[in-house]
Amino acid sequence: MTSKTTTAGSDADRQAVLDVLARLYQAWEAGDAEAFVADYTEDATVVQPGVYKKDREEIRATMAAAFAGPLSGSRATDHPSAIRFLTYDTAIVISEGGIIFPGQDAVASEGMVRATWALVRHDGGWRIASYHNSPAS
Repeated sequence: MTSKTTTAGSDADRQAVLDVLARLYQAWEAGDAEAFVADYTEDATVVQPGVYKKDREEIRATMAAAFAGPLSGSRATDHPSAIRFLTYDTAIVISEGGIIFPGQDAVASEGMVRATWALVRHDGGWRIASYHNSPAS
């Protein structure tokens, strides 16, 4: 089997992909679930330990409840370490980060996660099609 994975991608596409993630974390810090999912596709999925969300509305509803409850006042940090373009219209981002809760200056070591983001070019922009994370350690 031959891999079609490429690291090629325009600087503009790389920046556009990073901008999607930046907007998502700005929305997190604002506690805005609508803005948080604005760059997700309708059929986006989220998979985390013990969690599976099957579309944008489920993701929005979950984040709205979390922002009103256990994630209130928190912010998240995410450091992309790799961006690969599988095709002209598909990008994979590998990142590491976590949640910084009120009163914390950084992510607690046990809260660090590694994540995989799948983004697709859609309607002239990049959208999150899938997100997965697992503990970094």
